[in-house]
Amino acid sequence: MDDRRRRAADSANRDGRSGDHRGAPGALRRSRGRRLSASAAGWEHFETEADVGVHAWAATRGAAFAQAALGVFALIVRPEEVEEREQREVRAQADSPERLLVAWINECLYVHEIEGIVVRQVEVDACTETVVHGVLRGEEVDAGRHQLGTVVKAATLHRVSVTESAGRHEVRVIVDV
Repeated sequence: MDDRRRRAADSANRDGRSGDHRGAPGALRRSRGRRLSASAAGWEHFETEADVGVHAWAATRGAAFAQAALGVFALIVRPEEVEEREQREVRAQADSPERLLVAWINECLYVHEIEGIVVRQVEVDACTETVVHGVLRGEEVDAGRHQLGTVVKAATLHRVSVTESAGRHEVRVIVDV
C-alpha cells in the first residue's frame, strides 16, 4: 500500500489527509508499513470481500473514533476539498465499545445523508465505554467544488473491533458501499 492510503495526523495538517482517498474497493490494500507511535493518529482503508474497511488509531479511544469517522468521510469526498464552514454535534450510545463505534459511524453518516454535510474535521470531546459525543466540521455538498466518491450506506458489526495496547487505541470497522 502506498502512503496515500495511510494518514498520520500531524501538527501541520490536523486532519491528516492528502492525496486521493477513493477508489474501487478492490484497489484498496492493507498497509504493511511501519507501526506508528502511540501518540500518532491516523487512518487507512483496507480491503474486504465486497465492502470497504477503515482501520484507525490514536492515543485515546475518542481520537481513534474521530479518525475512523474521517476515514469513512474520505470515501465520500476528499477532505481537502471541504471547508470548515459549519459544525454539527453527533452523539451515540450502545452497550459495548464495538457497538458504540458502529453507532457513532452510522450517526455521522446520518448527518451527512439528511443534512447534505461533507466533513473535513471530526473532534470527539467525550467517549466512554457506552457513549460518544463529538463535532463534525465541514460544509454542505457543493457539486461545483466537491467531487463525490463512494456512496457509503452504513457501518456494520461484521469484524468490528476496538482495542487498546501500550497506550495506542485501534479500531476497525467495515462499511457497506
